[in-house]
Amino acid sequence: MSSRLTFDFTVRPLVPYAHDYAHGESEPWHHHSCAQLIHTLSGVVRVDTAQGSWIVPPSRGVWLPAFTRHALHITGKVAARTLFVDPLARADLPAGCQVVQISPLLRELIVSSLSLSEHYTPGSRSERIYELILDELRSMDVLPFSLPEPQSARLQKLCRAIQQSPGDCWTLEGAAAQLNLSGRTLARHFLRETGLHFSDWVRRARLAIALTRLAQGDPVLSVALDLGYESPSAFSAMFRRLLGVAPGAWFAPEETLSLR
Repeated sequence: MSSRLTFDFTVRPLVPYAHDYAHGESEPWHHHSCAQLIHTLSGVVRVDTAQGSWIVPPSRGVWLPAFTRHALHITGKVAARTLFVDPLARADLPAGCQVVQISPLLRELIVSSLSLSEHYTPGSRSERIYELILDELRSMDVLPFSLPEPQSARLQKLCRAIQQSPGDCWTLEGAAAQLNLSGRTLARHFLRETGLHFSDWVRRARLAIALTRLAQGDPVLSVALDLGYESPSAFSAMFRRLLGVAPGAWFAPEETLSLR
């Protein structure tokens, strides 16, 4: 997904692209002048932006508006299917970065688009597929896999500490004491800078780490204990509450998943 790729949107409104990554690969900071949907068939991708991090589990996707600077970090073997989209193709394409559910219809449309000719005639099957993809992009369900980055240095430092020691008991009052603030003050600043309550941010940080660890094949038991849960069942309950399935089912082959 190199920034050196070029696109001619006078010919078609989007350009499909397939690329596979090996575990541990990365893409340095770059941007595209078009919007981008990265759909992963396997593995986990972490997308870093100036606004925060976005964890993309298998069978899901991440939407990046045009000119969004980002870097990619790969966990597991990632099969990525990407759409580069003319930002003017639809007036109501998503305006911000977001991790999204890829419906079975959109998944098959993306696969079909990879074999289409670049040039097509009006009213043809190719045109209908491209237009239907654009319609589907406007109605993707957003998933809770963003980890917003606070603006202030002291909250950034706190967030790094949480990510480095996710198994610690991170309470609002305890974190506030580290910053010489009251719990109420920290809660107000944290919500204003990230859009999330402190406890929700901690939960998402742990979930992001869990998804990456599980993609590497780490046992649920060790992941649960390292993240501070008393038992695998407590961790699985949290996972099921947020994602609708147990940890093992989340990384099952795509055809066995009940998509949300």
